[in-house]
Amino acid sequence: MAVGVLLFVAVILACLSASGNLVSGENSFSIDYKNNCFLKDGKPFQYISGSIHYSRIPRYYWKDRLLKMYMTGLNAIQVYVPWNFHEVVQGVQNFTGDRDLEHFLDLANQTGLLVILRPGPYICAEWEMGGLPAWLLQKPNIVLRSADADYVQAVSNWLSVLLPKMRPWLYINGGNIITVQVENEYGSYFACDYNYMRHLRALFSFFLGEDTVLFTTDGNTEKEMKCGTLEGLYATVDFGTDTNITNAFDRQRRFEPQGPLSSTLAGWTTGGISMLWLMLRRYMFEGGSNFGYWNGADHDTRFRSVVTSYDYDAPLSEAGDPTEKLLAIRDVIKQFRDIPSGPMPPATPKFAYGFVTLKKRSVEHHLTCRAGEIAASLTTMDLCSIGPRCPGTSPPTPLISPLNGVHDRAYVSVNGVFRGLLQRDTVLVMNVTGQQGDTLDILIENMGRGLVRNLFLGKDILTDWQIYPLDIDGAITGGWPHSDSGKSSPAPQKDPSVGPVIYMGTLQPNGLSWDTFLKLNEWTKGQVWINGMNLGRYWPARGPSRLFMCPDPCSAPPSPTTSQCWNWSRPQLTYGCSSWTGLSSMSLLKSLNRAQRGRGREDRKLHLLHPPSVLYLAGSAPASRSSRTTAFWAAAEATCS
Repeated sequence: MAVGVLLFVAVILACLSASGNLVSGENSFSIDYKNNCFLKDGKPFQYISGSIHYSRIPRYYWKDRLLKMYMTGLNAIQVYVPWNFHEVVQGVQNFTGDRDLEHFLDLANQTGLLVILRPGPYICAEWEMGGLPAWLLQKPNIVLRSADADYVQAVSNWLSVLLPKMRPWLYINGGNIITVQVENEYGSYFACDYNYMRHLRALFSFFLGEDTVLFTTDGNTEKEMKCGTLEGLYATVDFGTDTNITNAFDRQRRFEPQGPLSSTLAGWTTGGISMLWLMLRRYMFEGGSNFGYWNGADHDTRFRSVVTSYDYDAPLSEAGDPTEKLLAIRDVIKQFRDIPSGPMPPATPKFAYGFVTLKKRSVEHHLTCRAGEIAASLTTMDLCSIGPRCPGTSPPTPLISPLNGVHDRAYVSVNGVFRGLLQRDTVLVMNVTGQQGDTLDILIENMGRGLVRNLFLGKDILTDWQIYPLDIDGAITGGWPHSDSGKSSPAPQKDPSVGPVIYMGTLQPNGLSWDTFLKLNEWTKGQVWINGMNLGRYWPARGPSRLFMCPDPCSAPPSPTTSQCWNWSRPQLTYGCSSWTGLSSMSLLKSLNRAQRGRGREDRKLHLLHPPSVLYLAGSAPASRSSRTTAFWAAAEATCS
């Protein structure tokens, strides 16, 4: 959902008994359609839950966050499973480290929390492509979220891996998963493909068993409920705070005549909790952070990429700290059920670590050495590309991106000299000059899908592109460019006042290893790495984020750390990467910086709150500064929004 906070409320008409603990013996969980309630181990059951995304929180902190949710009075959590988080490369699944879903479920079980699992395959959640892998788009005519043969085959392959892993964790099998959602708000999608939903129902039932409670969630309009519901899947409804609840439930009853009335209440505040206490699921209970390139985008009347922070004004802040909202929710919950005794776990310790000076590094020499093999041609139309031979141009000639062919920003160079920027919805035409045989280089910052349509130079369609994937995250994890700091590189031909630039610096350890925040004073746009961890994109000029969460695990190696900034305002880059080659190859695109005017700066300072840390920043700085200052701030609560 794109709304700030969602309260999921299921009103149980005949079931007023509550049960908050797992019980021993033979486990069962079902729907009592006669009495309109859930049954857990044969007894009427009430759950109070909140959303938490393991993909947005470092594994190191999973137990801390789950314990805080439990101590608030929750007895269940709801969890999305992002497909693309686990299968970045087609056919290669990863369930280790921060992707260890079963470890997360085990921690929840140990804490005493039941699980409402939401495995998609589409999840929305303001996550990159709604959780669908970008490699699906290698099929040029694929219809996502439909019975399209290519899509169905990919979904079947994925679910045949995921769902067997989940089956032992079902409550009826001794685990803690009580219900499983099929798809996600499918009624809002244009396809309205019942064959697709039937296929999913068959897959879920086959791999999880016929006794598993499967459900759908959709908006409370006739069209959404009609296209999103299916016999055999328990239908729930969602709506906003301005919706007449009685009317919404009446609409649900037309599609689900019996069973517990279940709804999604959308709003920014906790208003209405005391009135609708019987079954609550809050989205989000902790939002976390969109590390790396996992932030998705919304598109209503225009395209809007999601910021790195997913704080969501949640009861637990982005840093996992309790807020006044959490305490208010706990006070309401304990009016209706017993909550665990004992104090609420405190906020994690924070520390302000000071500043680090970053040195400007050469870009084209380092990146040229790390270019991969040519991956494809522009005919695939879903990638960023470089290097066509341009028709002759004597006067300035318009370079045109019709119909938003650039998704979403393109940095244009001719013979390695930066010429300007194309940008989705705002800058679709720019003038370039050159001669027959000159090389036009276009570096795409992929905040959506890269380059999806032809580009024109005047009236000519540009052809004969070459595509070079770059594994920037892999290179940084391996120590670059810090590992090359002692090597000489070719001197630049001219002062790099515009185009991409890399900045790198080292901050010595001080003996502490606490959470902190990165404050990017006057930096305008780019990407941040600390100790090889990609913290995400910064773009404070667009807001609203001003501070960036730096969790303890990403900034505490055993030795002095190197901080590096990628300042994308330097020319002479001739490499791009395709959106379908996977997350690692998208990193270069994501770390582009807005072109700057003025003279280049050799040194810039970063205010780092958490050494030792290797910091890489891709961003622009004010032209008036000879040094660059970025601050790490410590706070009791995250202030990113």
